[in-house]
Amino acid sequence: MTGPRRIVCLTEEPTEVLYALGESDRIVGISGFTVRPARARKEKPKVSAFTSAKIGRILELEPDFVVGFSDIQADIAAELVRRGVEVWISNHRSVDGILDYIRRLGAMVGAAARAEAWADELQRRLERIQAQAATLPRRPKVYFEEWDDPPITGIRWVAELVRIAGGDDVFPERAAEPLAKARILEDPSEVVRRAPDIIMGSWCGKKFRPEHVAARPGWDAIPAVRDGELHEVKSPIILQPGPAALTDGVDAIARIIRDWGLRHG
Repeated sequence: MTGPRRIVCLTEEPTEVLYALGESDRIVGISGFTVRPARARKEKPKVSAFTSAKIGRILELEPDFVVGFSDIQADIAAELVRRGVEVWISNHRSVDGILDYIRRLGAMVGAAARAEAWADELQRRLERIQAQAATLPRRPKVYFEEWDDPPITGIRWVAELVRIAGGDDVFPERAAEPLAKARILEDPSEVVRRAPDIIMGSWCGKKFRPEHVAARPGWDAIPAVRDGELHEVKSPIILQPGPAALTDGVDAIARIIRDWGLRHG
């Protein structure tokens, strides 16, 4: 076995990647938010949330490598580094970034060829979805909401997957912002002005309530609300920058847009 032998995954995406590459034996600890693959929850101890971690428990597992995501986990990473643990914090937020992440993590565990082949397969899959979407009679305008109070618009990889699936995100300038606080809608009536044809909700950790969205003041004028085009995309398949978003996540988005096209084309 080459590369690190005892890996702790602070978020779900490295766990999903390593299982898919056949390298799950290396994982000694996972995030408590992990749902993919389902068997990981049964097989591996849970040692972290997203902004917090059981540092003592992680150290007991004697990891030789810890994988996390983004500046939000910077404090966890810093504490582990001070304790002598090697840590990799990825910071990818685009579709290309997710594909590159799979390749890099695969290379780190000695599975570069398998990771490269899988990333290439995922890329071809997205290209097929994009080609199918090009046959739609017109492209719907899409508002993607990842939190409701305050309303937060979709992050970059989500906006890119909406585009691949045949729609156009109505807040492209906010999608480019890496931090959620920069994607908060100070004035929710801006959604009314941008008049999306479809509203997709993926409220992290809780069920999307379309009736609550439709009841917002003035939102009855939005085409999506008028036509009943409010749809949930389950947060575990879209809000993590990993394989789920490029498979089940984009499939769900494409299905919503395709069905809209059949009704409104």
